[in-house]
Amino acid sequence: MSKPVKTVLILVAVAVVAYLAVTKVFSGGNDQPQAASRGGGGPLAQKVAVDVYVVSASAFQNKINTTGTILPNEDVELRSEIAGKVTGINFEEGARVSKGQLLLTVNDAELRAQLQKLESNQKLYRDMEERQRTLLEKDYISKQEYDQVSNQLATATADIQALKASLDKAYVRAPFDGVVGLRQVSEGSYVSATTPIARIVDISPVKIDFSIPGRYSQQVKEGDKITFTVEGNPEVYNASIYAVQPSIDPTTRTLQIRALFDNKNEEVKPGSFVNVNLSLKDLDDAILIPTEAIIPEATGHKIFLNKNGKAVPQMVKIGQRSETMIQITEGVAPGDTIIRSGILQVRPGSDLNVRNVKTAEGNI
Repeated sequence: MSKPVKTVLILVAVAVVAYLAVTKVFSGGNDQPQAASRGGGGPLAQKVAVDVYVVSASAFQNKINTTGTILPNEDVELRSEIAGKVTGINFEEGARVSKGQLLLTVNDAELRAQLQKLESNQKLYRDMEERQRTLLEKDYISKQEYDQVSNQLATATADIQALKASLDKAYVRAPFDGVVGLRQVSEGSYVSATTPIARIVDISPVKIDFSIPGRYSQQVKEGDKITFTVEGNPEVYNASIYAVQPSIDPTTRTLQIRALFDNKNEEVKPGSFVNVNLSLKDLDDAILIPTEAIIPEATGHKIFLNKNGKAVPQMVKIGQRSETMIQITEGVAPGDTIIRSGILQVRPGSDLNVRNVKTAEGNI
């Protein structure tokens, strides 16, 4: 065989080997997914991997956590019942005052002059009535003449009582024991019934105003105890419920409640925001599930159950919650298996691949 022929044969052999190698590579890549689809791994790839929780009844300390506001025991904006010039101010801003204490005087000179005139007339009519009574007893005058003087005395007495009532309106007095706030008028100012003078508040005790969901209305009564904390203060205070609104608010579906705190040291200020804890009756057979298992929806709350390896949606009603668990009041029973992870990938009817099973006692 000549050298040129041998060279040609070698080149042809190299070309054939190269062709076969390339063909094997491409055909092998195409066959691999087909083999995989025919193998046992295909159905597992279509299942949703989830963790589940097996429900059981357990003891639960039923508490309501809500927010509220501190209100003063009493709160009044002082105003004068009559119009006139302020002639006397008898209080210091921020000072403690007693019920009935004189705080402010409106010009009373004219009323006092009228009262003095009426009292002089009353004395005159009283003397006349005494003389007429003596004459009537001796039959020197008629009963009609005596009645005329007697009526004049009665009218003068009634006029004095009415004027004294008007005169009393010139004096602004403290309606209860409390603390006076900032003064809004000065001596010599003209005030009327619409002029604010100052605010007086009683902050010992104070009221805690808060609301709870209406579904708990039958579990709360006067005398129940609460604990609360004031914003910015870690100290926990105790108070007692003294009043419950007789009806549920139809707009918010909540029940308004008020509790009383003695506030002897006046450390709690009205207007403060508070966190309230109200303990209800403890439950021995509560249904609790992990909070991450709940799916909020526009119409309520939903979970997914694991039934025979498939995802089944279930609407539920929720109760109280802790940091990790939430109470279910309707829709779940002991023994049900709840999907607690992988929920975003789950659809109704999805095949499930359960990776981890957990109970109230721990992992299985």
